[in-house]
Amino acid sequence: MDDQKPLMQTPEEHRLEAELRVCDPEKVGRAKEIEEARVMRMGTELAEGFALLRKYRLGATFFGSARCSIGDDIYESARALAEKLAQSGFAIITGGGGGVMEAANKGAYEVEGGMSVGLNIKLPHEQIPNGYVTESKTFNYFFSRKVILTFAAEVYIYFPGGFGTFDELFEILTLIQTKKIKQVPVVLYGKIFWEPVISLLKKHLLEAYKTVDEADLSLFKVVDSVEEAHTYILDSVRC
Repeated sequence: MDDQKPLMQTPEEHRLEAELRVCDPEKVGRAKEIEEARVMRMGTELAEGFALLRKYRLGATFFGSARCSIGDDIYESARALAEKLAQSGFAIITGGGGGVMEAANKGAYEVEGGMSVGLNIKLPHEQIPNGYVTESKTFNYFFSRKVILTFAAEVYIYFPGGFGTFDELFEILTLIQTKKIKQVPVVLYGKIFWEPVISLLKKHLLEAYKTVDEADLSLFKVVDSVEEAHTYILDSVRC
């Protein structure tokens, strides 16, 4: 109420409030140094990532859930498709972790001469790179890792996944839609998983709200088998 006295601050609260009111030149300068060092590390990560990708003529990047494991349909399909693409001369590129990433790397790793790349990320709870890569790099920043994944491949393959998979899918679709990157094949694997998403895009975004164009719905291809995916990719990738 208006006639109540304000609560007394503790000495610590008073000190923190005072720090917010006063710009300490020494602290501001130190903060700027930290930010400059961080930007330099990002630049180094980007340069090292692009240097790694230049080694590979053809790349296929796999995305999908990290929560599936050996024996699951998603895992085995990702492994089989990666194996076929590796046999066709593609370097298989993933985020380097478990689940679909591990499956794809495993499929390529088990092909004689297969190229299996993992672009890992440091997390508070350590994400350990899977054991099926022939070359890997660990990033500190999601930003720089996503940039490298975005320019990594001639085809992007999305298996069922969670928030991260959808984030990466719509990032790529937006870049293609706005012509920030060349139009490359985007493959969505598993009709049962993806058809409700496609229905949402068509009925809600296109027809009801007109927030996308009909042509935008042709930026991806839904497939339902390893053979269908492999054939579509070989027919669509322009070397």
